[in-house]
Amino acid sequence: MDQSKSKTRTAKRAYSMAAALAVWVLIPGFHVSMSWAQSSKALPPPCQVEATKFDGWDAEQMSNQWVRLTLVPQLGGRLMQVTFAGHPYLFVNPEYEGKDIPPAQGEPLGRWFNYGGDKIWPMPEGRKDEQHWAGPLSGPLDDGVYKLRVVSQDSQCEVRLQGPPDPQTGLQYSRQISIGRDSPQIRFHAVMKNVAGYPIQWSVQSVTQYDLSDAQHSGQYNRVFWAFTPVNPHSVYLNQFHVRDGLAGDPSFSIKNGLFTLHWLYLQSEVWIDSPGGWVAAVDGSTHYAMVERFHYDAGGDYPGKATVIFYKNGPVPGFDKEGMPTVPATNSQDTPYYMEAEINSPVVALNPGASYSFDTEWYPARMGSDLSAVTYAGAVGEPLIATAAPNGLRLSGSFGVFFAGRLVARLFDEQGVELGVVPVEVVSPLNLVRLNQQIAAPPATVRVSLHLEDDQGRDRGPLGEATVQQAGKGS
Repeated sequence: MDQSKSKTRTAKRAYSMAAALAVWVLIPGFHVSMSWAQSSKALPPPCQVEATKFDGWDAEQMSNQWVRLTLVPQLGGRLMQVTFAGHPYLFVNPEYEGKDIPPAQGEPLGRWFNYGGDKIWPMPEGRKDEQHWAGPLSGPLDDGVYKLRVVSQDSQCEVRLQGPPDPQTGLQYSRQISIGRDSPQIRFHAVMKNVAGYPIQWSVQSVTQYDLSDAQHSGQYNRVFWAFTPVNPHSVYLNQFHVRDGLAGDPSFSIKNGLFTLHWLYLQSEVWIDSPGGWVAAVDGSTHYAMVERFHYDAGGDYPGKATVIFYKNGPVPGFDKEGMPTVPATNSQDTPYYMEAEINSPVVALNPGASYSFDTEWYPARMGSDLSAVTYAGAVGEPLIATAAPNGLRLSGSFGVFFAGRLVARLFDEQGVELGVVPVEVVSPLNLVRLNQQIAAPPATVRVSLHLEDDQGRDRGPLGEATVQQAGKGS
């Protein structure tokens, strides 16, 4: 090796190490950042599971200091409502409030009773053969009586919902739902089991109905509701999405900055996306409450119709009148309620008799507006992180909705990628939208910043963004 190059590299590394050591002294609070992870914070109050009543139904409630989940086992094991900081997310159909219609009444007539809430269904749908589910329709999977068992309480609350077998599909569903004591995170473990005497193959689908009514204006729909999921740059669909039902040119749909973007309008349609991103987000732009649903994407998986994500918008269906003129039929929220379904598919899986397949998803309630631009494991990103050089340090800006309570810390790096230090930035909570505009101390050698979330127990929950340092008055 050339001696001059070796000496130069040694000198650079020595400078970087010296700079890193200087941060311990020069940056106020750095020692606090180091001791944060070593300190023992008081544990939040335990979560709990208890029997309750909900809109006339016998129900079970899971709750912690952040969220409240209401389950109605006799309605197909539905999760009927999720409330975060007083904000309810899910659609509950007023037509069926308090009613419990057994499958024996609806199944012979091919009826479907849309109670609302969140449930799991088989895919693919269709009526052409037994390898397609002729749903949605009343039956054991959708509104049979599920048995609920409390698995655990205190630091981890978990319930297990066991459904009846369905002779038509050969499936039996069970579902475990859990929350902890220290965050609003919700975990789902759905299992489909082959209870037939022959091999079958199905996908399991998570179906969540979000309430799209305007809470401030009775009878109106929410005109600033949005949904997002990453698009596939190598999509099998012509426009990176496929409108399977409804107007092909529905103005609700667009692609922006690598995201499929749905701005909810009151027209019925169903759109399929072969998203590889592993998340969807539903965002109420008026209240800045969001729900992020995460799932595992299997790059080699055989997804039904190639779709990993489906959005269904309820609403009137454009058609033609008796004179052959195009028209949109008059309707109202009672006959055609305001809701949107976010549907997440598993790959189609072959199951031998007695075999099972599990599908895990996670939900993260958070605060975020319609400017959502990305999702990380730490939170949702609105305005991405910007780091600008300032006297004696850096100015950090951006907007974020965090998934865990704790604090943001800035990791500082020099041009060699050597970490110069970790600086505490701001204490944060999932209850509040973070609008960052703060100056921090940083050594002159800092050229890159990564913003991380450390929770109340000192665990690093991952980055919210990374930025190259800009000079004041200049863009990136």
